Amino acid sequence: MIAIIKYNAGNAKSVYNAVTRLGFEAIITDDFKTLQNADKVIFPGVGEASSAMAYLKEKGLDEVIRNLKQPTLGICLGQQLMCQYSEEGNTDCLGIFPVKVKLFPSTEIVPHMGWNTIYDLKTSLFNKTEKDSDIYYVHSFYCENSEYTIAKTDYILEYSAALHKDNFYATQFHPEKSAGIGEQILKNFLSL
Repeated sequence: MIAIIKYNAGNAKSVYNAVTRLGFEAIITDDFKTLQNADKVIFPGVGEASSAMAYLKEKGLDEVIRNLKQPTLGICLGQQLMCQYSEEGNTDCLGIFPVKVKLFPSTEIVPHMGWNTIYDLKTSLFNKTEKDSDIYYVHSFYCENSEYTIAKTDYILEYSAALHKDNFYATQFHPEKSAGIGEQILKNFLSL
């Protein structure tokens, strides 16, 4: 069973559709026991950091997510909320990754929207993924590179396209919107 966290942010349904298309059983839920007992957990997100984090705290989901033991994948805002701090709304986040989330400098068009290349791929999350593959992004904030970076992208500057620490994985890009390459990355996560 794949549990997709239901909270005050968008794209849970598109992640659900992508997972079920791959032949996995999934549920969108905010039930603590269901999340704790799932085989895998996906923490999706499209939205704003401070209001999403306030909702997680109000519902007690912040502690549930921090204490998950099974493979857990954060997507887009989900990745950013797994970090230490976000400049968006001056937000203290979950602190799973000791990484800061920053606003892109406005030297180019922000938000970064569309297809871009990932490189420096590490871990089994990227098995059968060709280097320099293009994946789909929509974001105005980015996660700094760190020792937890397992993929990079360059837009205005180089940043973490994906992170990994213990049982936690996260992608700034949207695998559920990234065609065949995103499908492979999701399949890799679901096979961990």
